[in-house]
Order: sequence, then structure tokens, then C-alpha cells
Amino acid sequence: MTFYAGIAILTELFMLAMSIHVIRYSGISKKQKAWFLLTFLTVMFCTAAEFAVHGAAYDLKYRNVLTVVTVLQFSAAPLLGLLFSGALGLPKQRTFAIVFFCLNLLVETVAAPSGRVFFFDHQGYHRGEYFIIYGAFYFFSLLYLVFSMIRVGKRFRHRDVGTIAMILVVLAAGIIPMTVFKINITYMAIAFGASLSYIYYNDLIQQDIQAELVANQEKMSAMQEHIISGLANLIESRDLETGEHVSRTSGYVKALSEFARSDGVYTEQLNDHFISLIYRAAPLHDVGKIVVPDHILKKPGKLTEEEFEQMKRHASEGGRVVREVLGGVTDDEYLSFASDVAACHHERWDGGGYPGGLAGEEIPLSARVMAIADVFDALIAERCYKKAMPPEKAFGIIREEMGTKFDPNLAGVFLEHGSEFVGMYPQKTGGEGKRA
Repeated sequence: MTFYAGIAILTELFMLAMSIHVIRYSGISKKQKAWFLLTFLTVMFCTAAEFAVHGAAYDLKYRNVLTVVTVLQFSAAPLLGLLFSGALGLPKQRTFAIVFFCLNLLVETVAAPSGRVFFFDHQGYHRGEYFIIYGAFYFFSLLYLVFSMIRVGKRFRHRDVGTIAMILVVLAAGIIPMTVFKINITYMAIAFGASLSYIYYNDLIQQDIQAELVANQEKMSAMQEHIISGLANLIESRDLETGEHVSRTSGYVKALSEFARSDGVYTEQLNDHFISLIYRAAPLHDVGKIVVPDHILKKPGKLTEEEFEQMKRHASEGGRVVREVLGGVTDDEYLSFASDVAACHHERWDGGGYPGGLAGEEIPLSARVMAIADVFDALIAERCYKKAMPPEKAFGIIREEMGTKFDPNLAGVFLEHGSEFVGMYPQKTGGEGKRA
């Protein structure tokens, strides 16, 4: 009897702990919370009722009270499967549960005086000849719960063999104690099965929520990249380019960053995250050209000093455009990174660049990488105002401007791997010339 009392107390505490968890848990709706609470509280009531009948000191004079308690227990216990089905989120369970409970209560109340389902005598509680009536209601509820778990499981993308395991646990918890042990651990087993099912159900919810967040993030990233690519190509098309400059320079900055890291240059900064950011930011380096008039942008000849000053505005305006257009669309880190690339890729290592006259490592590393890629592509690609320059001559210009225009460390890496850059995007070569 001490063992039985321990089992009953443990079950009550277990269900109380689960009820507290449900109340404090924010991952399910208020309606589902109510169903889960009702399920766990019903287990607590049935556990207490069974202990009162089987575990306490029996006295025949309390037979009528114990009969009422047992009628309520036998009416509530088969309801557990329906209650948990409601907790799983199935619709229209409230009416079904009320009708099923009333039917159980009616049958048990009618059968109680005759002792056909159960009865009490001087020795205590006994099952009646028609105890199977209670068993039928109970097993119907259990099978309904299994059906509900299968039905609900179809809604989840991450259901797996664990769903089948949970169904087997529920069946074992409901059938084995009732048929083999008769009493003592029945509701403890039910409580265990219900709790595991609750935990597994919420795990499925969390997995689907996580998967949905990842999917939404991927969609958002794809949308951002589409916006960025479209904006960059729009600007390049005004410059009589086809978007190839965007693609080439993106590839150059990625390769230059990777080569520099492998050669031991700026290894602490040139991590995978940096390389990913600069690759995604590179297409926006000339976005500021949107403010440059067409007659300057598409001029086939050399720009006048006044026109060149107009062209130089694209750097400072580029940083502003990035922040205004992409602010709120992308994360702050990328926004800052892309803005630096757009605003500072015409700064010079010796401080003679624009728009801010930054020098040395005052210039963001991303912009220093971008500067080399942008100039190299501008030199070897054919433009409306010039023919393509042979790569060897372009390398010579970059070599001459190491430590003045370009970061000498990065320029050294670029020249060391010159053949790889030429091989990435073979160009027709011919004339020469460059523009800001």
C-alpha cells in the first residue's frame, strides 16, 4: 500500500508540474492550453479517485460515497483520449467531448445500483460482469486518440519515426496497465504517455516553426539579392553595360579576398563572413551613378574637369542611396558594408582619393578590395569611351600604383595571382583608358 501511495503522489506531482508548464508555455494557443490543462487535471482527479477506492483504508459504510466517486472516475477516464485530441488542435472536439462524457455518466449512473460494471462489498471494490462496458468506452477513446495523432501528424513537415513511437507509447500506457496490472500504475502510465505526447507534439511545433523561419529567411535573402542585382544592373545599363561588370567585379572581390587570406594577408578580417558580405555588396559599388546625368555617363570622349567633378559625386551619393533604398530591407551589418563599398571604393591609399580623402587603413578593407577589382575590370573591359586594355598593361598600372592608389598588401596579392584573375573572365583586349 505504501508503494501504491507513492505512485499516486508521484502521478499527482507529475501532472501538477506539467500543468504549470502548460500555463507558462507561450508556444501554443490559449485554447490548446485549456485542453492540455483539462487533460492533466482529469488524470489528477482519476488518480485521486482510484487511490480513494483502492489505496485508502476501506470501510463498507462509505460504499455509497465510493460508488459516486467511481462513477465519476469511470465517466472521466474514457474522456482522456478526446481531451487530448482537443489539445492536439483538432476542431469541434468540445461538443464531442461533452456528449461522450454525458453518455459515459448516464451509462455508469444507470449501471451503478445493479453492480453490473462494478460493486462494493465487505471486502472492497470488484469489477462487475459487464465491466467490459467501461473498457469499451475507454478503448474507444484510446483508439480515437491514436487516430487523432495520425491525423495531426500529417500537418507537420518534420514528422518521423518518433510519431509512430509516440503512438505505441500511448497504446502501451493505456492498455497494458489496465489489462495486466488492473490498478496501481494505470494512471501513472497514462500520465507518462500523455506527457511524452505533449512534449513530442510541441517539439514538432518548434521544428516546423524553425523550418518556417529558415524558409522565410531564405526567401527574404533571395528577395534582397534580387533587389540588389536588379538595382545594380539598372545602373550598369545606363552606363551602356550589360551587367557583366557587376558579375565580374563580384567574382574578383571574392577571389581577391580568398587569395589574400590564403597568402596570410589580413587573415583576421578576411573570414568567410567577410567574403560573403563583400561578394553580396560588390554589385552596389557604382549605384551612385544613378545621380550622374546621361550625357556625362555615356559620353564617348574624355570628360571635362567639371564633368569629372559631377562623375565623382557617384561615390558619396552611392553610400546615401544604399542606406535610403535598402534601409529596413536588409540587416544593418550588410547595409553598413555595402555603404562603405559604394562610398569609399575611390579613396586612395595615399589619401588623394574621394569623397572623404581617407588614407591607409582609414579606408574600409572592403572598399580597398573593391578598388582593385573595379579598376582592373575598367581597364581590361571595353567601354563606350575606350577599347579594352591588355591584362598585362593593366597589371603594370596596378603595380605602379601600389602604395599610392591601392593598398600595397592587397595589390601584391592581386598581381601574384594575376593569371587566375585573367582566367576567370577572358576579355578582348586592345586600347586603353579608364574613367572614375
